Amino acid sequence: MRWSEVRAAHPDQWLVIEALEARTVDDRRVFDQVAVVDVCPDGPATMKRYRELHREHPDQEFCFVHTGMVELDIVERRWAGIRRNDEADASR
Repeated sequence: MRWSEVRAAHPDQWLVIEALEARTVDDRRVFDQVAVVDVCPDGPATMKRYRELHREHPDQEFCFVHTGMVELDIVERRWAGIRRNDEADASR
């Protein structure tokens, strides 16, 4: 679905979406096609669900959004730090 179709189908709602077709333009992610993964009651619940899905499926591109946004404006952030290995930390 395109974002305009998602907004029409889910007016004034918090959603977790998955990017099915996406590209980067400058420092922005442009989602050409998305799928609605979950509808949530509020922002904190949506963020919690996003984190769960991101942990379960780290190779998929999820976002949490509100359909009040006319256009998706997603800034791509580059990770410049060192990722922590939880298994290694647990053995200390």
